[in-house]
Amino acid sequence: MADDPLDDFTAEDVALRGDTRRVYRKGTGPAVIVIAEMPGISPKVANVARRIADLGATAVMPSLFGVDGQDPRPDNLGRVGAVRNMLGTIAKTCITREFTILATGKTSPVAAWLRELAAREHDRCGGPGVGAVGMCFTGGFALAMATDERMLAPVLSQPSLPFAVLPGRARAIDVDAADLAKVQARCARGLEVMGLRFAGDQLSPRSRFAYLQELLGDSFIGIELPDDAANPDSMFPRPHSVLTEDLYDEPGQPTREAFDRVLHFFTDKLGLQPTIPESPAGQG
Repeated sequence: MADDPLDDFTAEDVALRGDTRRVYRKGTGPAVIVIAEMPGISPKVANVARRIADLGATAVMPSLFGVDGQDPRPDNLGRVGAVRNMLGTIAKTCITREFTILATGKTSPVAAWLRELAAREHDRCGGPGVGAVGMCFTGGFALAMATDERMLAPVLSQPSLPFAVLPGRARAIDVDAADLAKVQARCARGLEVMGLRFAGDQLSPRSRFAYLQELLGDSFIGIELPDDAANPDSMFPRPHSVLTEDLYDEPGQPTREAFDRVLHFFTDKLGLQPTIPESPAGQG
């Protein structure tokens, strides 16, 4: 792939809670917030948003870090450049106060900005509520956003914070106790939360999913994929990014089926009507 100009999205600088961030939108219908993984809004993250827009939703991508539209793969940046880009973006994110990297029992402050963005987009787009998908560093943000009653379809793809450097952090997620209690109460009233990971992923450990299952019970829809189901052309040495880099996007492939389950989740929870391409003039 090459860098993505994102020119099929509309872009706007959105100021909320004293912070201004670039936000990209595509489609019409209820809003789904697409929160990029490291190192930012890559072409494959943008393609997740495009497929969500094709469902009959407004895909909304906030820029939280990195270079928007940049292809991070070694065949674009070179192997050294790709590593430098990834590590540099992670380092910058680690020192900002907006992200909780190591602490347990704490919601990243940027989640409050994302909740306000979701509320704003719901007012703009209408529908029964909003959805969200977070990935890797941002996976837990979708759960933190579910404290708001407007969040009807939270999806956590390979949630990786806090870093599982100790067993206690592996059985945790970057959401504080008060927020988790609100999500639990909502799940008792019918909210469902979807999560995805590869079985051998140490960045998003199995014990984190076990913790979420204990916390949310049957309301947590945990999808674990075998490592050998990943795209063989992945840039990662071990499978990690279920919906992007490690997606093997062919019919019948487990990762494609998992992606389809995510799309169905949004369609069902938000009452979406998929976009149907117009027929050429003179055809039925």
